[in-house]
Parts: sequence; structure tokens; C-alpha cells
Amino acid sequence: MKTLFIECGMGVAGDMLTAALVNLFDDEEKIVKELNDLGIPGVTYSLKKITKAGILTNGMTVEINGEVEGNHHHHEDHDHDHHHSSMADIEHIVRDHIKVSDEVKDEVMKVYRIIAEAESSVHNTTVEEVHFHEVGMMDAIADITAVCYLIHKLGVEEIVVSPIHVGRGFVKCAHGILPVPAPATAYILKDVPIYSREEVEGELCTPTGAALVTHFASYFKTLPTMKINKIGYGTGKIEFAIPSFVRCFLGEKAETERFVVELSFNVDDMTGEEIGYATQTLLTHGASEVYTTPINMKKNRPGILITVICSEEKRDEMVQLIFKHTTTVGMRECRMSRHVLDRDIKEIEVDGKKIRIKSTSGYGVEKEKIEYEDLVKLAEAEESDIYSIRNTILKHRKS
Repeated sequence: MKTLFIECGMGVAGDMLTAALVNLFDDEEKIVKELNDLGIPGVTYSLKKITKAGILTNGMTVEINGEVEGNHHHHEDHDHDHHHSSMADIEHIVRDHIKVSDEVKDEVMKVYRIIAEAESSVHNTTVEEVHFHEVGMMDAIADITAVCYLIHKLGVEEIVVSPIHVGRGFVKCAHGILPVPAPATAYILKDVPIYSREEVEGELCTPTGAALVTHFASYFKTLPTMKINKIGYGTGKIEFAIPSFVRCFLGEKAETERFVVELSFNVDDMTGEEIGYATQTLLTHGASEVYTTPINMKKNRPGILITVICSEEKRDEMVQLIFKHTTTVGMRECRMSRHVLDRDIKEIEVDGKKIRIKSTSGYGVEKEKIEYEDLVKLAEAEESDIYSIRNTILKHRKS
């Protein structure tokens, strides 16, 4: 399984993560040119090599209309001497100006919404009423777009993030002097393993960095068993007592732990709407499968057996979510082995459109399947049906 591991031993910020991801590509100059060709208004990316404790790292600089980004870390700003923008303004920039796929645009908006929801919660307002300082907003758009674009380009199947070192002490922002982690960052990092160390003073994890890793992380844990192919280093602009950089490992996760956990429980007092919401919540948080089975319960009541399949890493989180979002007071657990085929995703071009093909192999068999989302997009664009689109692509591949 193609896996990206993000090590946040000295926190994480958008520019650091961008620089580390660029470092995973063979032709870094080409990648930076691609970022500059995305068409983000007024934004210019430039890469430089920085040595930290004898280690050669990447540093990413973002200029907004010729102004180098500062160290404000994209906190919300209420300084009325500058122009401010709302989420609607941000969506307009992302949807109408940036030259990336709709899928990447969706990812960008999801990440930015995480930041906006954190700010709105902390300042007791709505997401629509949150306003961002123009320069800080464009910094964040530049960082978020770059990371979303690069992760999509890497084509990884799983992203694992280490526990996050957030730093300690205080940080200065538009609202004054605030404790580390800043309130918005702390809100974003709820349910995420974080820590601080006495020898490092300052803000290590920014709201943008926190939003990016929480959005993309399949789960949080230390380095999993994997075969490393590439290592990327990305550093920031602030010096700390300990060399600060984000480190990214790209490789193949070892398929040695072929086990899953099955959690099952019965309910007879939940509505269909409540079960639907619980099911979607579990899937959103990383359950591999969630399905229901009609059953007969005590006192001849019709009930529902809910079954949740997840990785061993996700077990504790799934148990917590099940108790939170369902009426059950107990559940059964079973650890099971599984057999899987090796998987790979490649792109082909049909009539100028890129189509992803999922291929699987192993145990003496080979299979291919066209990605469902790509079939849907083509069917909608051509006002056709999935069956016809699939046949057209298959004929194209044979010809």
C-alpha cells in the first residue's frame, strides 16, 4: 500500500509541509513551476536549500504581490486598517481562479473550512461571519492549495501522521498574547495525540498545519512498518533550540499486519435517520465498512444488528464513536485475519480526460476497475450513463 508518513516532531506548518512534499519529487524545479502555474492570484512560490544541524532541508517562500509571507501563521485577524475576506471570497478565488482539478478544489475548501469552523467556535460567531486578513488569507490558500495538489499528485493510498509536537509558551496574534497551542489550533487538534517539550518554547503547530494533517490523516501513530522509497525535509523560517523541520516518508506499507477488528451490537430504539447519521460518522472517521442487518430481538421486537469493520489502530476511536452516536450500552469484538490483493492506481487519457484505473493482483489473479467517481464525472459531463461510459473506455483501451 503506497503510504505517506508525516513526522511532526517539531510541529507542522503549511509552508514546512509544502517544502517537505516537494522534496519527495525527483525534479523539484519542475514541481515548483507547476505550483506557480496554478494561477493563484498574486502568489509566487520559490524554493531554497537550508542546512539545519547538518541536514539539507527545503525552505518554501511564498510571496503575495511581491510581499514575502510573515510569521503570523495565518491566525484570524481583525485589524480594520486592512482589507478582509470572508469564506465566500475564498471560495470564489479557489473555484474561479486556481487551475487545479475539481477534486483538489474540494480538498482545499474542506481544509479552509476546518480553519474557519475553529475560528468561529473560538470567537463565538458563524463560519460565514469569520473574516480573514487578506495577506494571511492568501498565504493560507497558497499553502493549502500546494499541499492538496502535491498529495493528489503523489497518489498515496494512506496517510499516517505522528503525534504532533505543538510547542509551549505564548504566541502573539491579532487578539493579543495567547497560550500555545493557540485556541483555534487547539480546537482543530481535538481527538488528536499532541504533546509539548520543556526545551522548546514557541508555537510549532499552526492552524493551517493542524487543519491539513487532520484533514488528510488516515490515523495518527508512530512510524508504521513500511519500506521507505523517498524522504522529504521541509523547514520553516523561525529558529528554535532544536532544529525544526517536518519530515515526510514515502513508501510501501508492509502488509504484515493483515488483521481487522469487527465490532457488532444490537439496537431496537434508534430511528432510521439516527442509524444513518451514526453510520456516516463512523465511515467518515475511518471505518472500513459499516453495515446493518435486520434481526429479531427479545420480546419479539424487530431490531438492527450494526456491524463495524476497522483497522486495529482505529479500534479505540470506533468504540468511543459507537457509544457516542448510538443507544447501545455494550458491543462484541472479534479480531479477524484477512487476505488482500496488492493494489495500484494508474491514470489513462481518454479524449483528453484523465481516468483512474484501479488494478489489483496476487494469488494468481489480476483485475482492473475504473474508478467510480471518474465514471460519474464523465457521465454527468456528457449527459450519458455509467454503463455506456464504461464500455467506451474499455473499447478505447483495447484499441
